Amino acid sequence: MSFETRGAVAPDHPTTSYPGSVLRFRAPGGDPTRAHVLCLGGTETFGRFVAEPYPSGLADRLRTPVINMGVAGGGLDVVLNDPAIADACRAATAIVLQVQGAQNLSNRLYTVHPRRNDRFVSASAMLRTIYRDVDFTEFHFTRHMLDHLRTLSPDRFAIVRHELRLAWLARMKRFLSDMPVPVHLLWLSCRVPRPEDPLDDLGAEPLFITSDMLEEAAEQAASLSVVAVPNRPERPMAASMAAEAAAARILPGPDAHAEAAVALARVLEGP
Repeated sequence: MSFETRGAVAPDHPTTSYPGSVLRFRAPGGDPTRAHVLCLGGTETFGRFVAEPYPSGLADRLRTPVINMGVAGGGLDVVLNDPAIADACRAATAIVLQVQGAQNLSNRLYTVHPRRNDRFVSASAMLRTIYRDVDFTEFHFTRHMLDHLRTLSPDRFAIVRHELRLAWLARMKRFLSDMPVPVHLLWLSCRVPRPEDPLDDLGAEPLFITSDMLEEAAEQAASLSVVAVPNRPERPMAASMAAEAAAARILPGPDAHAEAAVALARVLEGP
């Protein structure tokens, strides 16, 4: 394994790599060929702006090693397609899968970057037909693109949101059915699951995931832990993070990660 301390994906957080993958994961790493609990997810699991993300707190509470393979900017496509993650899944005794939004995965309407799933690559003919008045070359990130589509036409956006939800459920069910070990879902957010999205904006992560969708996915999982801790703008941050304060404030903070570690340890340790 190799380590580095630089990189735009997470200020001041050292990263590590694993054979077969070009991705950078949160350090310290672990041996993915030996028995371990594997934590998968996106920016929240990686722990951007957090000194001790929940996988680290979970490792302090379990006798089994815990490996953090959360990917900053990643989505379900990374979880399903990265070779190193696939190898780690085969040796894991249990998997924790953070519930991620439906916007950062390739679908029938648009394609995302294979490693940075939050990056918009191209629109399909179907999406260009729905939004003939949009120049999709102007967008680089999925959230920016989707927020523009929502503002332009809420009625047409309902079609887009429905397609993303279908793709997310199919991808989740595929992962859960393919895993030979228990998969424990983690809802780690600044908000609780709700029946529907707000009308005035895209809302907080995970985007477009309703409480009904969460329950349907959880039917195939070993457990579901819901950790919803509201934003605390006054949360102190290192001076080096001041320029990215806005980004930090929309992510779960240290208190949420600590709560997630306790909840997951309780589930994984058993009665």
